[in-house]
Amino acid sequence: MMASVVRPDIYISADVETDGPVPGPFSLLSFGFAAVGRYDGAHLERWPPREQTFYRELRPISEEFQPEALAVNGLDRERLRRDGTDPSEAMAQAATWVNDISAGHRPVLVAYPVAFDWGFLYWYFERFAPGGSPFGHSSCLDIRTQYQALAGTVFDRSGKAAMPDFLLPSVPHTHNALDDAVEQGELFANLLEWATRRRAQVARAHERDTAEPSWLSSHMFPIA
Repeated sequence: MMASVVRPDIYISADVETDGPVPGPFSLLSFGFAAVGRYDGAHLERWPPREQTFYRELRPISEEFQPEALAVNGLDRERLRRDGTDPSEAMAQAATWVNDISAGHRPVLVAYPVAFDWGFLYWYFERFAPGGSPFGHSSCLDIRTQYQALAGTVFDRSGKAAMPDFLLPSVPHTHNALDDAVEQGELFANLLEWATRRRAQVARAHERDTAEPSWLSSHMFPIA
């Protein structure tokens, strides 16, 4: 049996702005991707946050919308009806961008929270992109879950307000999809680097704990 090839990850931070809670009845109005970097299981090669990005504003696909959603993101549906990119064109372009940037790697979408962003993006990729989702059906990670697991805390204490300052991104959350993809990508990279440091500390502690006990050393029991 041939061993499966383990590819390094390429992490792509994503954010969406919509006019409602679910795709289909409601529309994806804009989305942004920001490439975070390459990870081989030991080292993160972190890329400049705006070096490789993708952003599109889309034409709505239905007449339904929630005014409160538009109040949050500030997008104008009437303008997008006229000037927004056709969803088929936008998703095909996005899939090509993801495939190009992740050649030879596994593309992994990261978001905060991933459930909402992934739901819209996966539905739109499968509905409008010729080859479907470039992330497959499951290549995604949730940033909040990552923090909760690392911190060993409960969900109610895993939001950004509970995170230590050294993990928080340096840029604000603006509700522009590209800005927020960059912001959340920085948070993800900070968390991954924190996890790597903690893993190294645990390994060093394990090496100390499993070292030869002092009572077995040669100076305690000299060799004749």
